[in-house]
Amino acid sequence: MPTPHLLTLARDWHQAGRAVAVATVIETWGSAPRPVGSLLIIDGDGHMEGSVSGGCVEGAVIMEALEAIPTGEARLLEFGVSDDEAFAVGLACGGRIRVLVEPVGGAMPVALLDQLVEAIAAKTPIAYVIDLASQACKLAYPDDYPDRFRGDRSGLEEDGHTFVAIHNPPLRMIVVGAVHIAQALMPMARACGFDPVLIDPRGAFGSAERFPGETILEDWPDAAMEQLAPDTRTAVVTLTHDPKLDDPAIMQTLQSKAFYLGCLGSKRTHVKRVARLEEAGFSGDDIARIHAPVGLDLGGRAPAEIAVSIMAQVITSLRKAT
Repeated sequence: MPTPHLLTLARDWHQAGRAVAVATVIETWGSAPRPVGSLLIIDGDGHMEGSVSGGCVEGAVIMEALEAIPTGEARLLEFGVSDDEAFAVGLACGGRIRVLVEPVGGAMPVALLDQLVEAIAAKTPIAYVIDLASQACKLAYPDDYPDRFRGDRSGLEEDGHTFVAIHNPPLRMIVVGAVHIAQALMPMARACGFDPVLIDPRGAFGSAERFPGETILEDWPDAAMEQLAPDTRTAVVTLTHDPKLDDPAIMQTLQSKAFYLGCLGSKRTHVKRVARLEEAGFSGDDIARIHAPVGLDLGGRAPAEIAVSIMAQVITSLRKAT
């Protein structure tokens, strides 16, 4: 069962009658253990979920949260993470972090948290925005901060006091072909923060026995891709070697804004694929978007090794795009 989002958990704790505060990393310097936007939730008894530092300053944040909860007021904390503490959580050197603590029902209005949680559950991109000077907060959407949403980048605005916490829906990976590589790739994609979907009209291939717990569309790729509508947060990987299955998915992807398209097959296979795409009217720039043969050249041959190379290339493409 999927782990609930930490803000969903905070809302659930509050609805259950527990006093709750939300701590958010709002700024970092140096080798801070956790990125901006990381969350820690704390209840009135000191129970916690999440992390703002990998363990270095959690104890201090919890104590500050317990003191803030009765007042309802936000607290802005700053910590220096020493070299020794950083080494203990796997870093080579220390850094500094700023953490905002907001009691739910006080500095963080319950109605606003409810709207935020509903948007996250509906996979609607949304941002939580707070003015650190006035503590006034509101919700915002992709048109308000297009660069931040595109790059999944929470942080302070140039004014130095407006903090924007981005909550994008999960990245998606669409895998065409329920082959042995897909059996390794699907769980690997999920571990990297993607929401994977498998397409294969061949029921014997895309069975629940071979892919337990996975989302499987037993449909022809053109219909499935139209339904899934790849966007800028989508990677597509075709693995069947069969033009009847791969080509429709490739063509749909090339007409979309998907940030990655990778296709299994040899260089000779790709030459034939390019000829078919050119005949279908796709330009050289369109075809140049395809990563083929798929994956970084790591020298791997086993299905899991090929899946690692694909995942590495997908992540490289994602970071370059953002």
